[in-house]
Amino acid sequence: MASRAFPDWVSAEIRDAEFGDPAEMRRTGYILEIYEGDSKMDVQLYDPVEDGRYIVTMDVPGAVGMGDLERGIVYEFVFEQQSAPLSKKVSEYLASEMGTEMGAIYRFVLVSLERADSE
Repeated sequence: MASRAFPDWVSAEIRDAEFGDPAEMRRTGYILEIYEGDSKMDVQLYDPVEDGRYIVTMDVPGAVGMGDLERGIVYEFVFEQQSAPLSKKVSEYLASEMGTEMGAIYRFVLVSLERADSE
């Protein structure tokens, strides 16, 4: 299937989404990829987040040294999860045109992490 851009109205709703209050979560997993320039990382979790995913992209605040992060090492992650509901129109568009069932978008922000093997 060829890659398609979202219509402007879908992009605008996603870009301008109003996220709810953060919920702090604690999960164990490991870092798959680190994006230093964007201050983000992809993480594989052993237990899913609210929407059932095991792989999430987390924002990494400046207080966490990106250079200290290691891929493939098991960490306990403490992070904030926020969600923003999508309108019925956008949800229906994503289902019919993109084959994706999605009623909300999520943001994950790292609060802290500790190597799981450290005691």
